[in-house]
Amino acid sequence: MASVKDTSENLALYSTQAALSNSLPSAGQFTDLPSFLVEPLRQNLLVWYAQQGRDLPWRHSRDPYRIWISEIMLQQTQVKTVIPYYERWLNQFPAIAPLALASQEQVLKAWEGLGYYARARNLHRAAQILTEQHDSTFPTSLAIALTLPGIGRTTAGGILSAAFDQPVSILDGNVKRVLARLVALQVPPNRALKTLWALSEAILDRQQPRDFNQALMDLGATVCTPKRPACPACPWNRHCEAYRLTMQNDLPLSEQRSPLPHKMIGVAVIWHEDGRILIDRRRQEGLLGGLWEFPGGKVEPGETIEACIQREIQEELGIEIKVGDRLITIDHAYSHFRVTLNVHHCRHISGEPQPLECDEVRWVTLDDLDQFPFPKANTQIIAALRKTGAAL
Repeated sequence: MASVKDTSENLALYSTQAALSNSLPSAGQFTDLPSFLVEPLRQNLLVWYAQQGRDLPWRHSRDPYRIWISEIMLQQTQVKTVIPYYERWLNQFPAIAPLALASQEQVLKAWEGLGYYARARNLHRAAQILTEQHDSTFPTSLAIALTLPGIGRTTAGGILSAAFDQPVSILDGNVKRVLARLVALQVPPNRALKTLWALSEAILDRQQPRDFNQALMDLGATVCTPKRPACPACPWNRHCEAYRLTMQNDLPLSEQRSPLPHKMIGVAVIWHEDGRILIDRRRQEGLLGGLWEFPGGKVEPGETIEACIQREIQEELGIEIKVGDRLITIDHAYSHFRVTLNVHHCRHISGEPQPLECDEVRWVTLDDLDQFPFPKANTQIIAALRKTGAAL
């Protein structure tokens, strides 16, 4: 059995190699790690997981569909947020075939509020492909799984290891952080993905891949957290190079980020003379593709909010409106930019709305709005409308 010092020195060696961006270790180098390095890591982690692993609803199933849904929902989203969505989703779409048969609007409505809506569109399309080509069955082949929309290497590894106990490695955000600290990686993780994938592959317990991958994710989520990691409680602290160097709060290194762009948006709540409201459905591409919204657009330099709304509605829908009182101002942050929505009541003056820059337009009643999937920021507009009504 190797000493703790031997283990740390070997891991530090790989960290030093990883820091040399022009000569990153190959997958083969990590695959050849000696057992005295990896066996203590595997054993200690699995013992810890048996005692401290999280009790999550999808872990009570080997159904690849249920595991797939959880894996997609957990991308960029916390567990506590996911659980109620996961349970409602399975009540509405209990298997691949019902999901494939649903309309996109039903799918997006079920996803409403969870964000990153491309995930829901990809789930829907993948279910249709599986129904058309694979008899509504999730594939056991990694190569086939990787061809499905929205499924990358980590997601495929998570599904195949959890559902079928296949020895397929993973590298989500939590795992990157754990491994970067383990070897005291001297570059930001996204600049050493080849290295980290090789390390994840090398330490994977091929006899218990399901439990090992789940344990690795739990370690990052509950102990090796981004801030103030609970190192004394970590099963890997004796082998962790960052802990040995007291660098756990400094690693992983971060990429320098530019300030988030801020967009000013003019938004129109357009009232028909009969009391209905105009909404439009966004085109399929983009962050919020397929969702419904109140029409509007970006304020140009030197342009007033009212002039922006008037111009955007003419360009997008081909109608004339009169811009009225402000309804609400909403600040909302997305992953790569911030927006301020300046929302005004507007009156339809003339013209038949046309979907010039969207997929569809509809006149709806205030009560009808609950039937449509809207971006999260738009739900605040709906709440304000219900509180104040028309103000023209």
